Amino acid sequence: MTSVLDTCRRAAAVKHEIGALGTKEKNRVLLTIADALQAHRADIKAANALDIEAGRKNGLNEGLIDRLTLGDDRIDGVAEGCRQVAALPDPVGEVTEMKVTPGGLKIGKKRVPMGVIGIIYESRPNVTVDAAALCFKAGSACVLRGGKEAFRSNQCLMNIMRDAVASCGLSPDILNLVEDTTHEGANVMMQANGLIDVLIPRGGARLIQAVVHNATVPVIETGVGNCHIYVDASADLDMAANILENAKCQRVSVCNAAESLLVHRDIADAFLPLAKQRLDAHHVVWHGCPDTCAILPGIVPATDEDYGTEYLDYEISCKIVDSVEEAIDHINHYNTGHSESIVTHDYFAAQKFLDRVDAAAVYVNASTRFTDGGEFGFGAEIGISTQKLHARGPMGLKELTSSKYIIYGEGQIR
Repeated sequence: MTSVLDTCRRAAAVKHEIGALGTKEKNRVLLTIADALQAHRADIKAANALDIEAGRKNGLNEGLIDRLTLGDDRIDGVAEGCRQVAALPDPVGEVTEMKVTPGGLKIGKKRVPMGVIGIIYESRPNVTVDAAALCFKAGSACVLRGGKEAFRSNQCLMNIMRDAVASCGLSPDILNLVEDTTHEGANVMMQANGLIDVLIPRGGARLIQAVVHNATVPVIETGVGNCHIYVDASADLDMAANILENAKCQRVSVCNAAESLLVHRDIADAFLPLAKQRLDAHHVVWHGCPDTCAILPGIVPATDEDYGTEYLDYEISCKIVDSVEEAIDHINHYNTGHSESIVTHDYFAAQKFLDRVDAAAVYVNASTRFTDGGEFGFGAEIGISTQKLHARGPMGLKELTSSKYIIYGEGQIR
């Protein structure tokens, strides 16, 4: 097994090779990777089946098994993600600013590769391909460390991609998978100063906080998703039920799924039975405030902890509020800065919600499930940043680049 530091060293040794590639060459490699993934789908599914079998033996819940599964549709999806990234404009080399100083210097700002991007993530093997494709197009080598639950799948995907890169005449060390899935191995990545230029954690709260607290390399913090749907007094109830059902149940294991429902008191008696009927079809467990329990007898009383929980399962918390202001205060207290939505026909309530809710993505009359790099037109995404420095929201190609100033002179001295 190659050590974590040796893997990082191999990536650092080739970062200038990938950084010097032109757009056409990068796109050619990405299309080759996409074709290779589809050509080797049987190998991918065989490796994935072993991970799923082990996951069930180890007690993974069905939400996490869903995250882990690579069927034909998802394999086609990750291959198509590579093609979409190839089709996107290349940010590397873009000059975003240019000005002339009084002394005649021309000062510009240019997008450049990060160098080596490290990513630590959990049980979603599709991230292996998404991350590799985005880092590659952004001109950086990558060091990827997935969870042990998906190790066989990740290893198979990475071997296919590395072979595709080599077939294009480039060093396969542009793309790297850490074989050590222990906590100690992750800590080595977090402290690989001089080798990893930026580290991105993608997963649950424990993983993200472990990276934020222990890393000595620069970190871009992605966030967990305690996302809310607030149904305002003026909402169309059928629209609200459709949005709630989609946001909660379309895929429960992802960070942009709704975990909490807020309902204005004026429509609670009418809306909550309708909402429960829709979610009952998916066997969703409700955790409600006392007023919610009075309208929906038999549900579980909510605790303060419930309002702050990212369930990633068929569970939801619910609270009745008296105003849009109370809903905003509740959301800003319990949310994780990810995605929040209001369902309303009141323009002023919508604008107040947009202005005052502190989150990376704020919706009016739409599901939180749209917070996604593909849906936002970025192609595959590296994660959803919930911090406020450098990048916020879905992180596409531009967010994976840095910048440098370029200065043209004519002999000026100071």
